[in-house]
Amino acid sequence: MKRNFVKIIGVTVLTFMVISIVAFGVVCAQDKSELQNGGGRLEGTWDVRVSIINCQTGAEIRNFASLTTFMSGGITLDSTSGTPQALKTPGQGVWRHVGGNTYQFSFKSFSFDAANNFTGWTIIRHEAVLDSRGNEYTSAGTAEFYAANGNQVGAGCSSTTAVRFE
Repeated sequence: MKRNFVKIIGVTVLTFMVISIVAFGVVCAQDKSELQNGGGRLEGTWDVRVSIINCQTGAEIRNFASLTTFMSGGITLDSTSGTPQALKTPGQGVWRHVGGNTYQFSFKSFSFDAANNFTGWTIIRHEAVLDSRGNEYTSAGTAEFYAANGNQVGAGCSSTTAVRFE
């Protein structure tokens, strides 16, 4: 009886190990394929030049510097010189690989007035295209502006150019 029990446990453990090794191999192969197809190449920190543009004409209204980080697992962080940091939080959000050298990202930041009263938030949504070397990208998208009560009070357009921060 004990011998059969030990055999069953041994076979179960061996089966589990084989399944785990095969599954790990499949995941690694998928990760490698994803990287070869451009999936992980956006990861890193980027020096970004943001252009606020007129949505109808495409004319630039103003531009400023930002620093954006795309982390493993699809997390995005953004800090900008376009608004004083005392009046807004850094942007926090998500990114994903769409296919080829194309990515989408979005992030949200909270805003405050000069008396430190919460005034609302902004959500930025962009689609980015990475160059073939993986050292630069361009993106374009929208901004949605919300009041503290949750009502959308405005929208805008922007584009960016970015180079890897080394």
